[in-house]
Amino acid sequence: MTTEVPQPTTTPNLEEPKFGFNYYAERLNGRAAMVGFVITLAIEYFTGQGLLAWLGLS
Repeated sequence: MTTEVPQPTTTPNLEEPKFGFNYYAERLNGRAAMVGFVITLAIEYFTGQGLLAWLGLS
């Protein structure tokens, strides 16, 4: 005897996780990288040295 399993009629509305590889985390990471790059350019412009020289690594 076979019985039909009823299929769900609606999709659950689950909140997207804030950690891991998802759209939110990747967007946040991209924005942080852009801010860091701009800060690095500003350091090089205002000090007249590269970032490695500014950190004392060259």
